[in-house]
Amino acid sequence: MERGQDLGRVSAFGAAALKKCGIGCDSCGPDTPPETKGQVVRSATDQEAHVVAELRKAENDVRRKVRERVAKHDLPMKVSDTEWQWDRKKLTVYFTAENRVDFRQLVRDLASLFRTRIELRQIGARDEAKRLSGVGRCGREYCCSSWLPELRPVSLGLAKDQRLSLNPSQISGGCGRLLCCLRYEHDFYVSSRKRFPKEGKTVVTSAGRETVEAIDIFRECVLLRAGDGTLRTVMLADLKQDAARHQHSAPGSERAGKVPSSLGTFDEGPTRVSDTKAADAVTPEGRRRPRGRGRRRSKRPGKPNDQPPSGAGPPEDKGGR
Repeated sequence: MERGQDLGRVSAFGAAALKKCGIGCDSCGPDTPPETKGQVVRSATDQEAHVVAELRKAENDVRRKVRERVAKHDLPMKVSDTEWQWDRKKLTVYFTAENRVDFRQLVRDLASLFRTRIELRQIGARDEAKRLSGVGRCGREYCCSSWLPELRPVSLGLAKDQRLSLNPSQISGGCGRLLCCLRYEHDFYVSSRKRFPKEGKTVVTSAGRETVEAIDIFRECVLLRAGDGTLRTVMLADLKQDAARHQHSAPGSERAGKVPSSLGTFDEGPTRVSDTKAADAVTPEGRRRPRGRGRRRSKRPGKPNDQPPSGAGPPEDKGGR
């Protein structure tokens, strides 16, 4: 492995391990075994487990010393965490920074202090929250720290699809970024809303024509508004039965339901219809005669067109003669 030999802890095995792996990536699932990235050498002894526990306790003191050296070199970086490798051959320092940091002198200083290989790794705000852990607004441990194996991008469109408030303080986690649950809960919201009528749609029930004001996918209910403005809440199952019963009892129900595509309309907004568009709509393009071609005959002297119409007087002399 890249890290060399290290000590790990078994978190799951069997079907549970395959299920966790299927959540973390798209390339494999429960039916496809993942590609092996390492090899289990042997079980750790009690002495080795005690050494790792002592290293974890010593990391707090290491982190404090690293922060002191960063302040000494006046570097614009924030040290988040430090991690000793199991055999103490490498010390990894995790930090966050807004811009690129030149820490070459800091690395030499830390190498002379700890007498080991030093690796400084810059991480983002979400990775920092995953390493440090904490309690989210739901009252539970961060998903990225407890069970979420992979941090996937989260966009604001996911919050819009779930009809959530776009207030940053309500949809942001402890890291200051959008909540991770917006990502892995999105498929549930999308599939659940397909069973409900859309907001603003008019439905016909035994009470008449009503408009869907809001839906609640957790309580399985729909808020309806009648024509006189009264509101009522109906369970989704009762609404479907009522609408189906009213549709079958209505006259011509065997023909009702589907509207021909030729009658389907949609709102295009305010538009102006010009004379050219009106002519194109009435006369097909193949049968339309070209305008302005051969309609007027050229007036030549001696032709009948030069004679004035019957009953008309001599031409008026505009020159005043």
